[in-house]
Amino acid sequence: MAGGGRTYFDAAAGAGTVSEAMPGGCACGRIRFEARVDDDEAYLCHCRMCQRASGNVSLAMKNIAQADVKWSREPDWYDSSAIAKRPFCSQCGTSLGFRYKDSDQMDLTVASFDDPSRFRPTANYCVESMNRHFLDASGLPEKSTAELESVTSRWIKTTGEFPG
Repeated sequence: MAGGGRTYFDAAAGAGTVSEAMPGGCACGRIRFEARVDDDEAYLCHCRMCQRASGNVSLAMKNIAQADVKWSREPDWYDSSAIAKRPFCSQCGTSLGFRYKDSDQMDLTVASFDDPSRFRPTANYCVESMNRHFLDASGLPEKSTAELESVTSRWIKTTGEFPG
């Protein structure tokens, strides 16, 4: 698997189309991938299956062709429903994505990319189970990790330093 951040011209997609090979993976590093990404579009899924699979109120996803994802090792998969499967790491539990069983496309979790900052949400899906009160947190008080004594003190006590 090559390093991340490479860009290249995609002649098959047409003039001016630039793709980037973006790396990502699970929290423990056991499962790594490189995905060919052609745009910044992502979406938020609010379905109950994504909520439960991630343990969160929504899941930010990037749709991509399965052929454009190269795994360093095959992730673990489970049938999350009669129509879909989800890749994950059985060692650390990281949710890596979603795919319909009958599709050549798949979705990777935005947070599993090493640098998810490129992506921008362009749609909300499965809004019947959306938790709207979590959508706009811009007015809430903010603290950096370094400002959270309960976190920094545990790092220092355990490792001798704060990694932030």
